Amino acid sequence: MNVTPLLEAVGIGLRYPGADGAVVEGFDFALQSGETVGILGPSGTGKSSLLRILGGLQPPTEGVLRMHGTPLHGVSPRVAVAFQDPSLLPWLTLEKNVAFGLDFKHQPKLSGAESRRRVDAAIAEVGLAAARRQFPDQLSGGMAQRAALARCLAREPEILLLDEPFGALDEVTRADMQRLLMKVVRDVGTAAVLVTHDIDEALLVCDRVVLLGGSPAHLIGEWRIELDKPRDDDVAELGGLRIEILTALRAATRRN
Repeated sequence: MNVTPLLEAVGIGLRYPGADGAVVEGFDFALQSGETVGILGPSGTGKSSLLRILGGLQPPTEGVLRMHGTPLHGVSPRVAVAFQDPSLLPWLTLEKNVAFGLDFKHQPKLSGAESRRRVDAAIAEVGLAAARRQFPDQLSGGMAQRAALARCLAREPEILLLDEPFGALDEVTRADMQRLLMKVVRDVGTAAVLVTHDIDEALLVCDRVVLLGGSPAHLIGEWRIELDKPRDDDVAELGGLRIEILTALRAATRRN
């Protein structure tokens, strides 16, 4: 039985005006409900540009993007994007930062009670209830990223797009955030797309990994990871897959 993907990209291409060539070309992608997909690739291959297209922040110059089979044009309230920089507003408390954006024009109109319910639930989900009245300069790097994730969750998205969200964190905090992301996806039931340079992160967190490469960038490899999560103790099983992906990544880097 064919299942309509939650999000589908068909023949996606991106070319900037005046540029010699395309950034991305002929990219096909399908995301199913509840799955987490990692996007890997050499630096400069357009991973972040592609994520912006999937999030409706950047229109493609070729191809079509569909959600539940319906063409998607522009930003959708059902899609939330988190970046490496938490971008918290310094004059707002954590809870007000989490609430920020709930009344934007593309968001559904919410009552005050519903907004408070969403904010409370999102803050609780990322474990920051005790810090809700604190300001961004009082938060650690990990807490700031949790707050940024809560801001996404308050929108109750069907799709969570993450662009290197843990790249600036230390190893211990990064591992904590990886576990939190897996918990959130499980608890909330959202699907997620994670752009990362870290093969190990993708292997630990994702159900599927896709590799971008070439110039213009296109899909050059895809791997499904069948192991249950968490996978911290599955070193032997993941080792062979890591070598396979790393070999493909090195080959893609040499071609760039």
